[in-house]
Amino acid sequence: MCPLRRRDKSIDDNRDTGIVIIGTGFSGLGMAIQLKRSGIHDFVILEKADDVGGTWRDNTYPGCACDIRSNLYSFSYAQNPDWSRRYAGSKEIWDYLRGCADKYGIRRHVRFGAEFTGATFDEETLRWTVHTVGAGSYTARAVVAGVGVLHIPSIPELPGIERFEGRRFHSAEWDHGHDLTGRKVAVIGTGASAIQFVPRIAERVGSLTVFQRTPPWILPKPDRETSRWERLMYRVVPFTQRLRRVARFLIYDARALGFAINPKLMKVLSKPAARHLEHQVPDPQLRAKLTPTYTMGCKRVLISNDFYPALARPNVELVTDAIAEVREHSIVTAAGDEHEVDTIIYGTGFHVSDALYHLAITGRDGRDLTEEWRTRGARTYLGITVSGFPNLFFLLGPNTGLGHNSVVLMIEAQTRYVLRCLAALARRDVDAIDVRSVAQNRFDREIHAKLRKGVWNVGGCRSWYLDPEGVNRTVWPGFVWQYLRRTNKVILDDYELLKAKRPRVAARSGA
Repeated sequence: MCPLRRRDKSIDDNRDTGIVIIGTGFSGLGMAIQLKRSGIHDFVILEKADDVGGTWRDNTYPGCACDIRSNLYSFSYAQNPDWSRRYAGSKEIWDYLRGCADKYGIRRHVRFGAEFTGATFDEETLRWTVHTVGAGSYTARAVVAGVGVLHIPSIPELPGIERFEGRRFHSAEWDHGHDLTGRKVAVIGTGASAIQFVPRIAERVGSLTVFQRTPPWILPKPDRETSRWERLMYRVVPFTQRLRRVARFLIYDARALGFAINPKLMKVLSKPAARHLEHQVPDPQLRAKLTPTYTMGCKRVLISNDFYPALARPNVELVTDAIAEVREHSIVTAAGDEHEVDTIIYGTGFHVSDALYHLAITGRDGRDLTEEWRTRGARTYLGITVSGFPNLFFLLGPNTGLGHNSVVLMIEAQTRYVLRCLAALARRDVDAIDVRSVAQNRFDREIHAKLRKGVWNVGGCRSWYLDPEGVNRTVWPGFVWQYLRRTNKVILDDYELLKAKRPRVAARSGA
């Protein structure tokens, strides 16, 4: 019998617990749900906010939505027949996640207002001590980090920004109390967030100046409402929704041929984007500014039907000159042009390649995870386990992000893998599992040999896929089905199985 299969008890009793999960986005909730479905109830989830939802709880900017079809951007075991659109908005996705938390009884395991600050591994008891702000410390057999990467805003250091007397905020921290009506607004960046909120605010601001560093490739967005008969069909015959999900998965996954296998194929995939630009932007001068000079896929490919028309509005100006300085009431470009503004909105995305570098985690022999990743790069095995850090599991860890398919598929594969690792501990009657450095190094060499041939490295651009050294520590270099196959079985020869030298002393109930 698995030692983690204890009675389902209140989180107040769980200072000493089987598993600590960090975060309640798709990753954290997905892990918790899979544990419950497997009969494992001895776990606690740490959440710094006051509700579940992760990225989809925090991002509330106008127009926020997913760029993956709703049927695929959801758990396979919790399909929603009532998506209102092909591409759901942030509020609807957040409602979906909250509904999943309620359906599977996850909330009782969540400690809200508990911000993870670090974890330390005890080599005698083979247990982790997890530290938080707001909820004290926990001891656990295993730690699952579902912290994600889209939660630390990336804000550029603009010369003179401290002098600016207007309002400024990042899209992920949208100031809904600041009325933009009639204001002179500057938007910094033209990434995934900006192309969604720019059209929403352009029609009500007095003037809008959009500062673009590199134009994105933008495809048409085939969005529409889900009809009532489709919803009825999904409810009465659920197989039809699953069938559409599989079909969409295959279509998306085929794009890996251009992203990872043969970047020359991206020239074919970019033709619809080029036609979209030509059709929506008749002005040749504006179109020239919006035409990418790098291979499609080198940076994140975006979808939108209203971004280009928004830039053509008479109250909107696209600026491609670099920002030289910010003054009290204006932004000055390197060309010497001064643009009067009273509000600055950063649409500059998030820290991605270094998003996990802030984790204060100490493993065997006092090894500091942050220090190792900063000096040697974020190296893992399958993006899930790290040598020297037993029973520590990452979800959507390094090199398991996607640019062509739904990351929820990766999360489900990883949660199943974690469950198999935990089951292996029970079968072998051991306390911890630690990936061998030779296996980790082998995996690292393998994926980076593939990444060097992918569009992210040969496409002629600089993107957040790459770390400061120019190494891609972000995406999976291949088809999703290949990753699903790789994680379908735990190869125990790649791991060291550990038995505690000193039995732990059980914590008092309610401690």
